[in-house]
Amino acid sequence: MKTFTTATLLVTAGIFALSGCASTGNVTPQYVPPSTYQNYNCQALSQEYARVNRYVEAARSEQSTLSTSGVGVGISAGRWGISPNISFGVGKSNSTKARDAKLSRLYGERDAIIQSARIQRCSFANGVKIYGE
Repeated sequence: MKTFTTATLLVTAGIFALSGCASTGNVTPQYVPPSTYQNYNCQALSQEYARVNRYVEAARSEQSTLSTSGVGVGISAGRWGISPNISFGVGKSNSTKARDAKLSRLYGERDAIIQSARIQRCSFANGVKIYGE
């Protein structure tokens, strides 16, 4: 019984260790040319900036960055005979990759809006930093 408790404790610690190593990473903005917004006036740029920020917040709040497919315990038979088998399925899900791509595009649009607003000397862009500043 003591061996079973020790084995259970080790498996639980292993699961926590594997899930603790997962990270979301940094999302780098895609390049969007500021000339995309050159025909916008300051009011339209401000509205567009607010709209993109709403999309950024919605994308950030999408569900978790970890996808666990489970823990498998079993017996496998192979060339060397029968042996116990434990497998952990932890990784990044496809929905996270899609979310990161969406955030990258939105960050690029937001930076382009701010750059265009700076060119036109719009007051809302004062003090707003873009990627790399």
